[in-house]
Parts: sequence; C-alpha cells; structure tokens
Amino acid sequence: MNVKLIGSLIAVSIIACPLMYIFVGPKLDASQLETLKILGIIVACSGLFCFIVGELTNNNSQMDKLWSLLPIVYTWVIAVRGGMTLRLVVMAVLATLWGIRLTFNFARKGAYKLKFWEGVEDYRWSVLRAKKEFQPHWKWMLFNLFFISIYQNALVLMTTFPALVLMNVDVPFGWVDVIAAVLMLGFIIYETIADEQQWAFQSTKWKLLGEGKKLEELPAPYNKGFNTVGLWSVSRHPNYFAEQGTWCAFYLFTIGAGIGIFNWSIIGALLLIVLFLGSSAFAEEISSSKYPEYARYCQQVSRFFPGKKYC
Repeated sequence: MNVKLIGSLIAVSIIACPLMYIFVGPKLDASQLETLKILGIIVACSGLFCFIVGELTNNNSQMDKLWSLLPIVYTWVIAVRGGMTLRLVVMAVLATLWGIRLTFNFARKGAYKLKFWEGVEDYRWSVLRAKKEFQPHWKWMLFNLFFISIYQNALVLMTTFPALVLMNVDVPFGWVDVIAAVLMLGFIIYETIADEQQWAFQSTKWKLLGEGKKLEELPAPYNKGFNTVGLWSVSRHPNYFAEQGTWCAFYLFTIGAGIGIFNWSIIGALLLIVLFLGSSAFAEEISSSKYPEYARYCQQVSRFFPGKKYC
C-alpha cells in the first residue's frame, strides 16, 4: 500500500467531506446533529481502543474486528432515534446481515478470542509493518494512529451517513427503496458465496500442504497457490467488488427518499472504493511475490467487475 496514496486519501477526505456537506447538502437538523455527536463519541472510543491495544499487543487487526460490528451499531442508533421508520429499519436490518456475514468470516480465521486483544492478525499488516517506509517504529505508530485508528473508524461511520440523512424524512417507502434493498441483499449474498469459495479453496490447499506436499506437487487448481475457481475465475476480488456494491446500494436509499441523485452522504461509498483500490493493489503485490502465475492471472481476469479482461 503506497504511503503517499494513503496520505493523499486522508487529505482529500478532510477537504472533500466538509465541502460536499456545505455545497451539496442536505443540511442536518438539530436531532441529526445530536445523533452524529453520539456516533462521534463511539468513533472516538473505538479509535482510542484500536490505537492503544494495537500498540501494546503489536496486533493491528483491532479495527478489522470492529469493522463489521460498528455499522450495525450506527444504523440501529440512527433507526431508533429516527422513529424506527420502515426505510431506516430495512437499512439497519441489511447492515446487520452484512455485519453478521463479515464477522463470521473473520471469526473463523481466528480473529476473535475471549481475551479480546488477542486473535489472528490480518497477514497484510505484518507485511506492511516490515516495510522500510515504516522504520523506525515511531513511523508505524503514526500510521497506526492516523490511518488505522482514526481514518478507518471515520470511514466506517461515513458509510452509514445515508441512514443519517434519512432520519427525519417522511417520504413513503417506494420502488427505488425496493431496488436498493434487493441490490444490497444481492451483493451480500454474492460476497458470502465468494467467501465460502475462498474458504473452501484455502482450507483444502493448506490441508494438502500439511500432508508434506510442496505447492507445485498439489493437484490443480491448488498448485497455483491462489484461487481461480468459481467467482474468482471472473474477478480477482469478488468480495471487494461486492463490498463496494453493498455500500453503493445503501446510498441508493437516499434517492428513494427524494434527497436527490447526488448528495454528500455518498462520500463514504466513494472513499471506500478508493480504499479498496489501494488495498487490492497491495494484496496483489504480495500475491505476485509469492506465486509465479499471479501476473498472468491479472492479465486474464478483471480486478473487480466480473467478466472484463484487463489488468
């Protein structure tokens, strides 16, 4: 993950968010601002927890553990304070389904332990932490503070902004809302299938490797080292594609409520797309260094959208 890209992303976010709010609208009323204050306190507590525990344990997946849980909390807080309208409840239920899927997928990898500060760390953090750009440790500490603990917590909150702008909207639930709900549910199902295919592939691969076989000795397709079957045969990151689609669909509820085709609450979905561009590039950098055939896979299969052939 490019350090300059991360810095630019944070800078753009700091500038773009208030500008979009000021010039695009809609403005938040007193009850929405009070709700945002409550959510902001949760964000601050979460960020502080992630930074302190990450530094003390050298496990920087603390935010990864909370990523799937916080949107559930945020959307239900908004729904309750918004009077539990049909639209807000549907949005909260869908966010909950999304969160359950992601939490389960991360939990079975060993991320959650009774000692909450323990658990398996996402392998990418150790690779990133070892890069020369983050030596000595104080550089990584700043990265942990500003990007992992503060920025990512803020981004997770921003993905739920469409619910916040709909708190006091009394427009009836309509056909656009139905389309948004169906799309979001469809992306959640798509991502669940991608997760299951990846889990099955990796489980079988590591089982075979555990029997003493070398990677090149494994039967196809496991001898490549990376998944190329199912949804992974038409998209290098089908889970990332569905994740972006999920929160874009979440934004569509604001259109159904008559807020307008373009409003400031889209900022979370847009920044998430940019984040996944950087995250996928970093993951592919690691895969290319480990697996000789990965570069060819990139030339044959689309990064995100299924079916296209570009690298």
